[in-house]
This record gives sequence, C-alpha cells and structure tokens, in this order.
Amino acid sequence: MQHLSIAELVDEFLAARATRKPSVHTLEAYRRDLHLVVGLAEPAPLTVSDLSPRVLRGAFARFAGSRSPASVSRAWSSWNAFFTFLVTEQVIPGNPMSAVDKPRTTALVPKPLRGEDTPEVLLRAVSTADDTQRDPWPERDVVVLALALCAGLRLSEMLALRVGSVSGRPGERRVEVAGKGGRPRMVPIEVGLDAAVGRYLDSRRVRFGRVGATAPLLVDRRGVALQRGGLQYLVRSCYRRAGVGDRVPRGAQLHALRHTFATRLAEDGANASEIMRLLGHASLATSQSYIEVTAEQQRAAVQANRTNRVLRELG
Repeated sequence: MQHLSIAELVDEFLAARATRKPSVHTLEAYRRDLHLVVGLAEPAPLTVSDLSPRVLRGAFARFAGSRSPASVSRAWSSWNAFFTFLVTEQVIPGNPMSAVDKPRTTALVPKPLRGEDTPEVLLRAVSTADDTQRDPWPERDVVVLALALCAGLRLSEMLALRVGSVSGRPGERRVEVAGKGGRPRMVPIEVGLDAAVGRYLDSRRVRFGRVGATAPLLVDRRGVALQRGGLQYLVRSCYRRAGVGDRVPRGAQLHALRHTFATRLAEDGANASEIMRLLGHASLATSQSYIEVTAEQQRAAVQANRTNRVLRELG
C-alpha cells in the first residue's frame, strides 16, 4: 500500500474498521476527522510520509482553533487509530501521534432534565395531539422520548433501530441496541414502553401500511427513516410543545433524556454496574473490575424507573 495516496489509505483504513461493524456515524466521524486535519497540514502533504510530527502538530493546532477539547480529542484518537493501522500494515515504521499533544477532557457531568416532574410533564404533553402541527403524530413522538427516558438510548442508537429490534416474550421484552463503537447490548423494556411501541407501530400501519421487521423503527411523517437532524428537531419541538425548554440543560437536548434515565435509576436504587451496563458504557466492555449483572437484575433496575409509570397511564 506504500504507493497509495493519503485519501486511498484512509479508504483502506475505513474498510478495515468496517469489519468491526461500527455504526455509520462512527465511520463518518473517522473520515471527517482524517480529512479535515490533513486539509489543514502545511505544507500540503503528498504522501503519508510527509505527515511528520511537526506537520501534524501544526495541523492539529489549526484544527483546535475553533473546536472543543472533546472534538480535538476524538480527532486525535481517529488519527492514532489510522497510524496504528498503517504501522500494522507496514506502510510506515512508527506512529507519530505520540509527539502530538492530546487535550485533556473533563469528566462527563450528567445533565438530566431539571425539575422533579419534568419527564412526566413532557410525556403527557406530547401524548396529546397538537392541533397547531401540520400532521401531528403523538404516538411516534412519545416513543422517541421514551426510548431515551426509559431505555437510555443515544441518538445514534435510536437511528439504527429496526422494527425487529424490539423482541421477546411478554414480561421479558427487550430492545437490541447497536451501541457505541459497535458494541451491541440488550436493554430490558417495561410494559409501558412496550405498549408505547405497539401504539406507535399500529398508528404507522394506519399511515403507511404493513411494516417489516427489517424496516427502520423511527420514521418521519412521510414514512422515511428519521435522520440525525430530524430527530434532534423532533426532540426540540417536544420540549417547546410541553413548555419545558427552560428545564433542558444547555447543549444536552436528547442526551438530557438519557442522563435523566441514568439519574433516576440511581435515585431509585440501581447500583453503578447496573446503570453502566444498561447505558452501554465502554468501560464495562474493557474493565474487569465491574460486576457482571444478570438479566434479572437489569430488568429489576428498569422496573424501578419511575418514568415508566406515566407510559402505563397513557395506555
């Protein structure tokens, strides 16, 4: 591969990463970070050997100028993975990223919705058709909120869901999630969320006809799979309709729902291992210090989540 251009090597790297089954968004993040940084390198590199530590440090300094430490850290990790791949393939003799400083990122601070009753207010408000909307679809909107509030799903995880992702016998229902970094997990779902999914699918069949198990679970008002921007807009509109916009931490939006899920689990007695396993936190996949949690314990943790009660009432 030594004769290949940087762009071609990036394609080779992404093809190799794709075998690990990461999400589409993860691969796009790799591609974006690699191309953005190389575009800022001076002098413009012709081959990968032109990417010396000095050139990389300059490119990353320019990249960091208008970006957060988290974005720079993610780009650093993308480049580190890329060079590790090139070393493994014997394209280059060593990884130069050790000479490029990686920004320190602060510990994640949970940003749940503010207000003791905010999740209940939000779900009740959204479950009622809003006559000011051009084509109200409360069943779909409730499911979007509930998948984050009662199952702790990330935005990218929601977009990857299929109709058949929700499965299992009554009382043992679960949603299969394609987690961050391609790590799958099974999240137990309570009766309320299961019923909300059922109402949504029934309303979808009325709108668009038969729904197959491999079809995207979440769709827009035209029946087309929801995209990132559409899902973010939908959540913001739900906050606005419920009048709780002032209770949403700045910069959180959909992630505030996931943080609310975790916070309430903790408040209702779930331990750290249960919460982190349900959330699909990376440290559970890499650290042996966490206690393995049985499916029964996970289900008990979800059953303790007070937000599920309002979904039962909506039925």
